[in-house]
Amino acid sequence: MALATSLRPTSLRNINLLLRTAPRFVQDQFRAQSTSRASQSSVNPTEVSHFNALASTWWDPQGPSRLLHLMNPLRHDFIRSCHAAQAKPPTSGLRYLDIGCGGGIFAESAARLGSTKSVTAIDPSPEVLAVAKAHARRDPGLSRKLTYLNTSIEGLPKPKGSEEQYDVLSLFEVIEHITHPSEFLDVCQDFVKPGGWIVMSTIARTWMSWFTTNLVAEDILGIVPKGTHDWEKYVNEPELRNYFLEKSGWNSPRVMGVVYVPGFGWKEVSGSEKVGNYFFAIRKDD
Repeated sequence: MALATSLRPTSLRNINLLLRTAPRFVQDQFRAQSTSRASQSSVNPTEVSHFNALASTWWDPQGPSRLLHLMNPLRHDFIRSCHAAQAKPPTSGLRYLDIGCGGGIFAESAARLGSTKSVTAIDPSPEVLAVAKAHARRDPGLSRKLTYLNTSIEGLPKPKGSEEQYDVLSLFEVIEHITHPSEFLDVCQDFVKPGGWIVMSTIARTWMSWFTTNLVAEDILGIVPKGTHDWEKYVNEPELRNYFLEKSGWNSPRVMGVVYVPGFGWKEVSGSEKVGNYFFAIRKDD
């Protein structure tokens, strides 16, 4: 029997109020037991619908995805810092799996790197992926390295060995759109080869992040489309760190806090991961 099946609606609401103060992954474990699953997919239809509406403007550097365009150089900087921290940094033959690739801003740029062997980019939105494919066709050279697939991570065949796993699994602006992030990350882990990295960017769940991303960015300034962010889905960096380190097989967590400065773009700011946007990475044991 599910944990909350016998609870009256009023009691369930009270429990939900209490859960709001618990760590994100504690909330997920409760909801995983109290909610019947019609599907094991991490895809949220509401989230897909929201991003479908943005598909046509994805590659407009002054459009609704402007902040993603501005953040892309920092994504590469962060990945390079992860590799540089290794005893033997990789210089070639890197395989990327970009989950929730959207219109392909990161996927295209990763495929153009000389150190990249291949990029597999997946997204559950057919409309957004159609935009990504159309844009990639403008550069025939990308076809040798870049593959787009309309699927969720659960729809990909599990790798049979390290030769089918990836050096970098990227989750840029993804985890805060996932209803059950711990289960989602459980699935992602199988796709990372020994010595490879999971790299992501997301937002801390604080009152400051609600003020800047929900109130200011969406409601007041309108630089982010309304409905893009759900504050309750934000994940704090210690929650991610503890999730991985409590499991065996992961090491070397790295974090980089970033702040958007109007007129200047995204800037690294030490300690800002405690209040807002940040990058997080962790390496799989060799």
